[in-house]
This record gives sequence, structure tokens and C-alpha cells, in this order.
Amino acid sequence: MAHQLPPEGDWRTWVIMGGRGAGKTRAGAEWVRAQVEGSKPLDPGRCRRVALVGETYDQVREVMIRGDSGILECSPPDRRPEWKAGERRLVWPNGAEAQAYSAQDPESLRGPQFDAAWVDELAKWKKAAETWDMLQFALRLGDAPRVCATTTPRNVEVLKDLLAARSTVVTHAPTEANRANLAASFLEEVRTRYAGTRLGRQELDGVLMADVEGALWTQDRLEAARSEPMPELDRIVVALDPSVTGGVSADACGIVVAGARLQGPPQDWRGYVLADRTVQGVGPAGWARAAVQAMEEFGAERLVAEVNQGGQLVEEVIRQVAPLVPYKAVHAARGKVARAEPVAALYEQGKVGHAEGLERLEAQMVQMTAQGFEGAGSPDRVDALVWALHELIVGPAARWKRPRVRIL
Repeated sequence: MAHQLPPEGDWRTWVIMGGRGAGKTRAGAEWVRAQVEGSKPLDPGRCRRVALVGETYDQVREVMIRGDSGILECSPPDRRPEWKAGERRLVWPNGAEAQAYSAQDPESLRGPQFDAAWVDELAKWKKAAETWDMLQFALRLGDAPRVCATTTPRNVEVLKDLLAARSTVVTHAPTEANRANLAASFLEEVRTRYAGTRLGRQELDGVLMADVEGALWTQDRLEAARSEPMPELDRIVVALDPSVTGGVSADACGIVVAGARLQGPPQDWRGYVLADRTVQGVGPAGWARAAVQAMEEFGAERLVAEVNQGGQLVEEVIRQVAPLVPYKAVHAARGKVARAEPVAALYEQGKVGHAEGLERLEAQMVQMTAQGFEGAGSPDRVDALVWALHELIVGPAARWKRPRVRIL
């Protein structure tokens, strides 16, 4: 396919930006082969020293090297390199080598030198800027070292800076471009769930989505939250934004698990979003079970549920599933934006951390603006997040009184 072929011309970095399953990995693997292989199996190629950089060593090994579209699987028997696991190194019959590196350890790229590199899922790396910089210093062999970067787009600085560079060329393709090699059921499911959404544009169409003007949360801020380490927590709650109707066309029922570290005065408190267990099309009994299961999974001490819709019904349904669950009903006296703003302020102050796996929640967050929600449907996940952090931090901080010091 056209997006998998190296562009012509004088370039330093080729960014292959595409949706999930669009064939990015296969393109990267074939590009590496084209750099190191000669006309015959033992003939030298254009490059002899290649860096393979992924999010982790496991990702390099299991996706870039040994995966279904990885280098080993793409190589014919007479050109197939040998994987030396103990050395984290591929060696081709003609003597060319490729070394595996983890983006979690940028300093490991200080010292080695290469004439080519393939980096995978650059936009997901926690230490992307540091790792990318170290790699650039290491690309100092040969006449014109080049990099192939395969990634699903994210609105992060390292990718935006790379795309803006004059030495960068870009090809991109949606997931649909590779439909011949994907299960029809997969395509049908993701189309149904994500078509027309911001997350779908990013993860399926491979389009880099810029921040919405006036958004309460930006992608950069969420990236910073995702790098926050998880400490031992003092409180954990599950927040529920229920949908009182059922069926696949009904609004989703937002279910978010969050915790907090509550040591010292409120300015030292920190919140942590642990999981998004949102469900859709399951009916009241289904979302009640999902919320209770989330409590059990994370050891939450309370279930907080908005009852503006459903009223007493919400508690009754939950009690049918778990009669003794610690439960708190909350009422929305203000609009969604007014409730969300103090929570967004916590993020601005760097007081909230995010676990991995919150992409769909974060996709809603960056569409929440001071004028309202810019996405399709209702921001059910954001509503649940806001209730959770109000329960953990915003509400208790407003009621907090400094302990009196008794002077003798």
C-alpha cells in the first residue's frame, strides 16, 4: 500500500502515522530489511548498525521483532536474522545488526552509534523527548542516517515538533486501508463504537487531533498526569453517572475509580484516577453490577452516584445487587461545566495522576470546554470522574479546618 512505501527525496525522518491495524508495523519492519539487506543474502546493504526503539524492551521484542508483522516474520529463510535474546540484538547473515532499546531508559542510547533507526509508537512514550534527543545524537554513522517512526497519533509535543521539522516526511492511513488483513467483526465493532468520535478520528483514522479551543483539559496536561507514580492511597471511591434507560442507543453509564493521598493540608492532597469501567447498553442491573465489581476490584470504600435521573431507583437497583454497599447519593445543583472547573483546576496544579488505559475517558476530557461538551452524546465518563474527585478532594478541602494549636 502507498502509505507503507518510503517517500522519495531527501529526508531525515519518515513518520508513518495511521490508525490501529493500518499496517504501520509491517511497513517499519520492511523498511529495516530494505536498509540492511543487499542484492544477495550475504551482500552488504545500505546500513549495518540499526537501533530498534519501542516503549519497552518487551514491546520491541514481541511487536517489532517477533510479532506477526515483525522483522523475523517478514524475512525469508535465507535472509532471516538471528535473535540473540541475551544481547537484545538481531544479527543478519551479512553481518548487519539491530540493537533493541527501551524508551523508558533514554540514557542507554548515550554511547552507541547507528546509521538507521526504527522507532515504534513514539507518541506513547513517557520519556519521548529525552529518548528522541538521545537517539538523534546516536545517528552519526554513514552518509545520511535515517529514522522510520511508526505511531498512532497523539497530541503530544514530541510528535508535533517532529511533524513540523523540514526534514520530516509523513505518510498516513486509516485502519480501513488494511481491511483485507483484519477481521470483519473487528472493523464492524470499532466502527459502531467509535465512528464520528474524537477517539475514532485518532485511533482509527490516524489523524492528529489538536486541543479544542477553550478546553478545560489539554492533551499535554493529561500526558503529564499519566506520568505520575501511584503511591499508597488513603481513600478510594467509585463514582457512577447512571443511565436509567437501556438498549445500545442509550447513553453510556459512566463508572470511574479514583483514589487520593490525603496527607497534610488540602494543598498537599493528590488524586489518582485508577480505572474507567464505563458500560453501555446493559440496563440498570448491568451498570449496578459493574459498579459493585469495580468497588470489589479496587477495595473502594464508597460508591458515589448521581441521582438527578432515576432518584430513588438508582439506590434500589444498587441495593438489589449489593444490599450492604456503602452508598452516597449526590445531586447536581450546578451545570456540568461549573462542577468540572474545580476538578480541572486540580489538574492545572499538577495534583491528579492517571493510570494507563484511560484513553476513552481522556478523549472526552479534552472536549469539555467552558462553553460545554464539544463531543457527541453526553460526557458520561467525565461526569463520573468529576463526582469522584469532588468526593475525594474538592468537597473535603472546602470543609477542611486547620487543626487548632493549643498554646500552653
